[in-house]
Amino acid sequence: MTTGRLEAFSDGVIAVAITLLVLNIHVPAPPLGPGHSLAHELARNWPVYAAYVTSFLTIGIIWINHHVMIRRLREPDHMILFLNLLLLMSIALLPFATDLMAAYLKQSSGQHLAAAIYSGAFLVMALFFATLNRHLLLVKPQRLREQIPLERRRQILYRSVTGVIPYAIATALAIVSSYVTLAICAALAVFYALPISSGGGSTAE
Repeated sequence: MTTGRLEAFSDGVIAVAITLLVLNIHVPAPPLGPGHSLAHELARNWPVYAAYVTSFLTIGIIWINHHVMIRRLREPDHMILFLNLLLLMSIALLPFATDLMAAYLKQSSGQHLAAAIYSGAFLVMALFFATLNRHLLLVKPQRLREQIPLERRRQILYRSVTGVIPYAIATALAIVSSYVTLAICAALAVFYALPISSGGGSTAE
Protein backbone atom coordinates (compact mmCIF):
# COMPACT_ATOMS: atom_id res chain seq x y z
CA MET A 1 0.00 0.00 0.00
CA THR A 2 1.24 3.48 -0.82
CA THR A 3 1.27 6.39 1.60
CA GLY A 4 -1.22 8.10 -0.72
CA ARG A 5 -3.85 5.41 -0.14
CA LEU A 6 -3.09 5.38 3.58
CA GLU A 7 -3.57 9.13 3.84
CA ALA A 8 -6.67 9.16 1.63
CA PHE A 9 -8.38 6.50 3.77
CA SER A 10 -7.37 8.27 6.96
CA ASP A 11 -8.62 11.61 5.65
CA GLY A 12 -11.96 10.01 4.85
CA VAL A 13 -12.42 8.61 8.35
CA ILE A 14 -11.35 11.87 9.98
CA ALA A 15 -13.66 13.87 7.71
CA VAL A 16 -16.65 11.70 8.65
CA ALA A 17 -15.84 11.95 12.37
CA ILE A 18 -15.50 15.73 12.30
CA THR A 19 -18.72 16.06 10.27
CA LEU A 20 -20.70 13.85 12.67
CA LEU A 21 -19.96 16.28 15.48
CA VAL A 22 -22.40 18.83 14.10
CA LEU A 23 -25.24 16.29 14.28
CA ASN A 24 -25.16 16.73 18.06
CA ILE A 25 -26.35 20.34 17.64
CA HIS A 26 -30.13 20.51 17.44
CA VAL A 27 -32.41 23.42 16.60
CA PRO A 28 -34.87 24.23 19.44
CA ALA A 29 -38.27 23.02 18.26
CA PRO A 30 -41.01 25.66 17.99
CA PRO A 31 -43.30 26.65 19.50
CA LEU A 32 -41.32 27.53 22.62
CA GLY A 33 -43.00 27.55 26.02
CA PRO A 34 -43.99 30.72 27.90
CA GLY A 35 -40.95 32.66 29.08
CA HIS A 36 -38.58 30.66 26.89
CA SER A 37 -37.23 32.71 24.01
CA LEU A 38 -35.10 31.30 21.23
CA ALA A 39 -32.08 33.11 22.69
CA HIS A 40 -32.74 31.46 26.06
CA GLU A 41 -33.00 28.00 24.54
CA LEU A 42 -29.82 28.48 22.51
CA ALA A 43 -27.92 29.74 25.56
CA ARG A 44 -29.16 26.82 27.64
CA ASN A 45 -27.46 24.45 25.19
CA TRP A 46 -23.99 25.92 25.74
CA PRO A 47 -22.50 22.53 26.78
CA VAL A 48 -23.29 21.23 23.28
CA TYR A 49 -21.45 24.13 21.67
CA ALA A 50 -18.49 23.93 24.05
CA ALA A 51 -18.04 20.19 23.51
CA TYR A 52 -18.46 20.66 19.74
CA VAL A 53 -15.78 23.36 19.47
CA THR A 54 -13.37 21.41 21.69
CA SER A 55 -13.77 18.19 19.72
CA PHE A 56 -13.71 19.92 16.32
CA LEU A 57 -10.45 21.71 17.11
CA THR A 58 -8.90 18.55 18.56
CA ILE A 59 -9.79 16.39 15.56
CA GLY A 60 -8.62 19.16 13.22
CA ILE A 61 -5.26 19.33 14.99
CA ILE A 62 -4.89 15.55 14.83
CA TRP A 63 -5.64 15.72 11.09
CA ILE A 64 -2.87 18.31 10.60
CA ASN A 65 -0.41 16.29 12.68
CA HIS A 66 -1.36 13.05 10.94
CA HIS A 67 -0.64 14.67 7.57
CA VAL A 68 2.79 15.82 8.79
CA MET A 69 3.55 12.37 10.20
CA ILE A 70 2.57 10.45 7.05
CA ARG A 71 4.38 12.97 4.84
CA ARG A 72 7.63 11.82 6.46
CA LEU A 73 6.90 8.19 5.55
CA ARG A 74 8.28 6.56 2.40
CA GLU A 75 6.14 3.42 2.61
CA PRO A 76 4.08 1.78 5.36
CA ASP A 77 4.44 -1.72 6.74
CA HIS A 78 1.79 -3.96 8.30
CA MET A 79 2.34 -2.62 11.82
CA ILE A 80 2.07 0.98 10.63
CA LEU A 81 -1.25 0.17 8.95
CA PHE A 82 -2.53 -1.57 12.08
CA LEU A 83 -1.49 1.25 14.43
CA ASN A 84 -3.06 3.75 12.05
CA LEU A 85 -6.32 1.80 12.20
CA LEU A 86 -6.26 1.97 16.00
CA LEU A 87 -5.74 5.73 15.80
CA LEU A 88 -8.66 6.10 13.37
CA MET A 89 -10.84 3.92 15.61
CA SER A 90 -10.22 6.29 18.52
CA ILE A 91 -10.98 9.33 16.36
CA ALA A 92 -14.21 7.78 15.09
CA LEU A 93 -15.33 7.37 18.73
CA LEU A 94 -15.11 11.11 19.47
CA PRO A 95 -18.58 12.08 18.12
CA PHE A 96 -20.17 9.64 20.60
CA ALA A 97 -18.00 10.87 23.48
CA THR A 98 -18.80 14.48 22.56
CA ASP A 99 -22.55 13.85 22.51
CA LEU A 100 -22.30 12.05 25.85
CA MET A 101 -20.40 14.93 27.43
CA ALA A 102 -22.82 17.55 26.10
CA ALA A 103 -25.88 15.59 27.28
CA TYR A 104 -24.67 14.90 30.84
CA LEU A 105 -22.47 17.90 31.71
CA LYS A 106 -25.22 19.74 33.63
CA GLN A 107 -26.98 16.65 34.99
CA SER A 108 -26.98 15.68 38.65
CA SER A 109 -25.94 12.10 37.95
CA GLY A 110 -23.74 10.50 35.32
CA GLN A 111 -21.87 13.72 34.60
CA HIS A 112 -18.59 12.50 36.10
CA LEU A 113 -18.58 9.26 34.11
CA ALA A 114 -19.50 11.13 30.93
CA ALA A 115 -16.62 13.57 31.48
CA ALA A 116 -14.21 10.69 32.15
CA ILE A 117 -15.27 8.96 28.93
CA TYR A 118 -14.91 12.24 27.01
CA SER A 119 -11.40 13.06 28.17
CA GLY A 120 -10.53 9.37 28.17
CA ALA A 121 -11.35 9.23 24.46
CA PHE A 122 -8.89 12.07 23.87
CA LEU A 123 -6.34 10.28 26.04
CA VAL A 124 -6.64 7.04 24.05
CA MET A 125 -6.34 8.99 20.79
CA ALA A 126 -3.20 10.75 22.05
CA LEU A 127 -1.69 7.42 23.13
CA PHE A 128 -2.36 5.79 19.76
CA PHE A 129 -0.94 8.80 17.93
CA ALA A 130 2.21 8.73 20.07
CA THR A 131 2.57 4.98 19.59
CA LEU A 132 2.29 5.30 15.81
CA ASN A 133 4.73 8.20 15.78
CA ARG A 134 7.19 6.24 17.92
CA HIS A 135 7.01 3.29 15.53
CA LEU A 136 7.77 5.56 12.58
CA LEU A 137 10.53 7.58 14.21
CA LEU A 138 12.35 5.09 16.44
CA VAL A 139 11.39 1.53 15.44
CA LYS A 140 11.28 1.84 11.64
CA PRO A 141 13.25 5.00 10.76
CA GLN A 142 14.45 3.26 7.57
CA ARG A 143 10.95 3.75 6.16
CA LEU A 144 11.19 7.53 6.37
CA ARG A 145 11.56 9.51 3.15
CA GLU A 146 14.62 11.32 4.45
CA GLN A 147 17.17 10.59 7.12
CA ILE A 148 16.45 12.48 10.33
CA PRO A 149 19.05 12.62 13.13
CA LEU A 150 18.13 10.59 16.18
CA GLU A 151 18.05 13.63 18.45
CA ARG A 152 15.62 15.39 16.11
CA ARG A 153 13.40 12.30 15.94
CA ARG A 154 13.29 12.19 19.73
CA GLN A 155 12.29 15.87 19.83
CA ILE A 156 9.44 15.25 17.39
CA LEU A 157 8.26 12.27 19.42
CA TYR A 158 8.42 14.28 22.65
CA ARG A 159 6.11 16.90 21.15
CA SER A 160 3.63 14.22 20.11
CA VAL A 161 3.34 12.84 23.66
CA THR A 162 3.01 16.16 25.49
CA GLY A 163 -0.79 15.95 25.41
CA VAL A 164 -0.95 12.54 27.10
CA ILE A 165 -0.32 13.79 30.65
CA PRO A 166 -2.85 16.68 30.56
CA TYR A 167 -5.52 14.35 29.16
CA ALA A 168 -4.72 11.83 31.90
CA ILE A 169 -5.09 14.59 34.51
CA ALA A 170 -8.39 15.71 32.94
CA THR A 171 -9.68 12.13 33.07
CA ALA A 172 -8.65 11.72 36.71
CA LEU A 173 -10.29 15.02 37.68
CA ALA A 174 -13.59 13.99 36.09
CA ILE A 175 -14.57 12.42 39.40
CA VAL A 176 -14.20 15.87 41.00
CA SER A 177 -15.77 18.13 38.37
CA SER A 178 -16.98 17.52 34.83
CA TYR A 179 -16.59 21.25 34.18
CA VAL A 180 -12.88 21.15 35.05
CA THR A 181 -12.41 18.20 32.70
CA LEU A 182 -14.10 20.05 29.84
CA ALA A 183 -12.06 23.18 30.59
CA ILE A 184 -8.76 21.26 30.45
CA CYS A 185 -9.70 19.57 27.16
CA ALA A 186 -10.79 22.92 25.71
CA ALA A 187 -7.59 24.62 26.89
CA LEU A 188 -5.48 21.90 25.25
CA ALA A 189 -7.39 22.29 21.99
CA VAL A 190 -6.85 26.05 21.98
CA PHE A 191 -3.18 25.71 22.99
CA TYR A 192 -2.33 23.24 20.23
CA ALA A 193 -4.24 25.32 17.70
CA LEU A 194 -1.92 28.26 18.35
CA PRO A 195 1.21 28.50 16.17
CA ILE A 196 3.34 29.24 19.24
CA SER A 197 2.67 25.74 20.58
CA SER A 198 4.93 24.22 17.93
CA GLY A 199 6.48 27.09 16.09
CA GLY A 200 4.44 26.26 13.03
CA GLY A 201 0.90 25.35 13.91
CA SER A 202 1.46 21.60 14.15
CA THR A 203 2.35 19.74 17.30
CA ALA A 204 3.91 16.97 15.24
CA GLU A 205 6.44 19.21 13.54
